[in-house]
Amino acid sequence: MKLAVVGGGSTYTPELIDGFSRLRDTLPIEELVLVDPAADRLELVGGLARRIFAKQGHPGRITTTSDVDAGVAGADAVLLQLRVGGQAARNQDETWPLECGCVGQETTGAGGLAKALRTVPVVLDIAERVRRANPDAWIIDFTNPVGIVTRALLQAGHKAVGLCNVAIGFQRRFAKLLDVAPSDVYLEHVGLNHLTWERGVRLGGPDGADLLPRLLAEHGDSLAADLRLPRAVLDRLGVVPSYYLRYFYAHDEVVRELRTKPSRAAEVAEMEKQLLEMYGDPTLDEKPELLSKRGGAFYSEAAVDLAASLLRGGGSPVQVVNTYNNGTLPFLADDAVIEVQARVDTSGAAPLPVSELDPLYAGLIANVTAYEDLALEAALHGGRDRVFKALLAHPLIGQYEYAEALTDQLIAHNREHLAWV
Repeated sequence: MKLAVVGGGSTYTPELIDGFSRLRDTLPIEELVLVDPAADRLELVGGLARRIFAKQGHPGRITTTSDVDAGVAGADAVLLQLRVGGQAARNQDETWPLECGCVGQETTGAGGLAKALRTVPVVLDIAERVRRANPDAWIIDFTNPVGIVTRALLQAGHKAVGLCNVAIGFQRRFAKLLDVAPSDVYLEHVGLNHLTWERGVRLGGPDGADLLPRLLAEHGDSLAADLRLPRAVLDRLGVVPSYYLRYFYAHDEVVRELRTKPSRAAEVAEMEKQLLEMYGDPTLDEKPELLSKRGGAFYSEAAVDLAASLLRGGGSPVQVVNTYNNGTLPFLADDAVIEVQARVDTSGAAPLPVSELDPLYAGLIANVTAYEDLALEAALHGGRDRVFKALLAHPLIGQYEYAEALTDQLIAHNREHLAWV
């Protein structure tokens, strides 16, 4: 079995390598190719990856290349974890929207749209190269904004599934609080990528006892603190929202905070410098503790589980993924991409039924899906007017003066990445 990781020079990658090594019985990889245009980073990450495999006794071979075509040739699955423009572009996404009083964030709002415009054309080009190399290969997308990118891939006819680590993070958190195995925790996870709610936490599967009321009663303070929302919000809703919902539920508060501190991109850039120095140490043969602060917790375990199911039918039969709606949420089009529990096997991902949603959640999901429709149109076809309409449709913007100003800012900060400018 051969896997390729495009964006393999990311400082995330040792987390992925550690998972591949530990879970090799679930996903027996014979060859792993790390693909990245940044040759200097790639060499450092590749060296550490080989040492991790060697320490844990993994027999697989790890190679590196800057050539996408060579890297994906013959691959059974390709994982996408790229960041077009790097942390410098992310830093812009997180700062210029604040000038208009709008949240600066890399996956939602104006910054999220900028990332989608930079990313979708690049991902589609890579996907075409994968299809030419092996039309049966699966593409697993971890590249943000996952919902928009996955829809672009599916719409273009690629064998693709989107993946996020939010659900597995909640699963692990709840399992620890309940003192049970993570595999015993079934989440009623529903929404769009980075716009999800946990409506139930059941033991043993979808028909098990719902322990969410108990979790909120006994651990509401700590859960609220993790999400940086008032405990009263969780109690009134009776659900656990993803931490990305804070951008919607406390938008103005978040903007005030972001204006008073360095961007997350600046923090991550500094962390990456330290990580790359560590990766260059020839005695380091495990992922460093600092990596846990970089983000992407449990990403490797989710990726292994998904790849194993798609390639061998050997992973968990039900997983939280991003895939076509296909009637699951009746108020959305079939080709909208949603993030829910799905049955996953070698034929792909099929969403499981979802009980009727409260209008409080359905309305926001519908609104953001409309934005994502317009965002994808802008990413695929370009044009200032398409960018403006997408921004105007976003619930975190929604005013024409802001949309006009943000359109100008987005284009000004992303000219080198937009072929139509």
